[in-house]
Amino acid sequence: MTRHWHRLAGGLALGTGLALAAGGIANAAPLLGHQAALELDAAGTAWLGTSTALVLLMTLPGLALFYGGMVRRKNVIATITQSVGVFAVVTLAWFVAGYSIAFGSANGLFGLSAEQIQPYFGSFDMLLLNNVTLQSANSLLPGIPEFLFISFQMTFAIITPALITGAFAERFKYSALLLFTLLWTLFIYAPICHWVWGGGFLGSAGVLDFAGGAVVHVNSGVAGLVCAIFLGRRKGYGTEPITAHNPVLTLIGASLLLVGWIGFNAGSAGAANDLMAVALLNTILAAAAAALSWKVIEVIEKKKISLIGMLSGIVAGLVGITPAAGFVDPKGAVIIGLASGVGCYVFSIWIKKLLRYDDSLDAFGIHGAGGLIGALLTGLLATTTINSLSEGANIGTQAMGLAWTIAYSAVGTFIILIICKLTTGLRVSESQEAEGLDTHLHGEALEAP
Repeated sequence: MTRHWHRLAGGLALGTGLALAAGGIANAAPLLGHQAALELDAAGTAWLGTSTALVLLMTLPGLALFYGGMVRRKNVIATITQSVGVFAVVTLAWFVAGYSIAFGSANGLFGLSAEQIQPYFGSFDMLLLNNVTLQSANSLLPGIPEFLFISFQMTFAIITPALITGAFAERFKYSALLLFTLLWTLFIYAPICHWVWGGGFLGSAGVLDFAGGAVVHVNSGVAGLVCAIFLGRRKGYGTEPITAHNPVLTLIGASLLLVGWIGFNAGSAGAANDLMAVALLNTILAAAAAALSWKVIEVIEKKKISLIGMLSGIVAGLVGITPAAGFVDPKGAVIIGLASGVGCYVFSIWIKKLLRYDDSLDAFGIHGAGGLIGALLTGLLATTTINSLSEGANIGTQAMGLAWTIAYSAVGTFIILIICKLTTGLRVSESQEAEGLDTHLHGEALEAP
């Protein structure tokens, strides 16, 4: 297994020792290849349960409000409802098959051996969570109940396609969103998750991704860019003002994201230990550094400091530190934060304007670009003083992992968009877009100011 928790075994103090053999528990069900018999780490379990709640908070209401405040008044409800729909679809998809694909141990299939399949795909052994019991743990975290491990990973699966919705805000059909989310979760997110965290070939090759730089952010950012280009620009984009309806909602959402990200990164340590502590501090440092570097560039260019700009900088820093949180020291976290603020500003403002694609809420500009910056700098700044398994980290290996993620996400997303276009259709009509999606898609609207 090559999930970063497993590779970090020397750095984790789960307090449980080795997992008990399956025969050591009376009446225990036979274990699957990815499982270990649970020997409960109470402190680690309590922390991961808290982290699960924090990461779920990132999507609802965090991301929903963050995105909802940045769209026009006529599309606020529609934008928030997209996050709600993603939550529902991904939760059930993860239960039905997503977890099994991402973290299962492969069996022989279609004439291929388990050894040939495992680098690329998990299994179908846990469809509907069959074979998961109160006594089982994932071998990556043998002190944590597998049901909790499933829940924690599910919150990552939920927020990833929710991030994509920022790229096509104000013009996507809701029926298309639901179908897109289902297909994307099972055929894009779950396999890439397996490649990096579930015993796949990228983790085995030494790609470092502590909490989702490639799996979550680059993956969603690239998918968002493909969606934005495929759909085309919003009506009036570039010719008439498209301004944020309520930056205060965005502030509330960004604040919830900041708090939730502690669960995202520090929770990925898998235990209540020293690695969790440094990941937590690194997360806050990077967010602050990126907010300041974004602010400096904005002042130089525009002579003003916008609230949404500062909040975007905070999120850029959080994205950048995600792959590195448990591999770099606090000095490295500040460097990553500063670089992410500048880099994400360049992609969100200058590159988008230069290439004229309509990434509505900068899903690619912040998550794609920030994930790339953070993942590459992980290869440069990872240190064995924080984590012994940082030894051998390098930019080349990180770039290889990013290349696979980008290619698979881009091609797979394109194919899924074609499927949706031929079935549900993708884009609302011009008249619906002009009047707003709130009333046309949901029959609701904010009261007039």
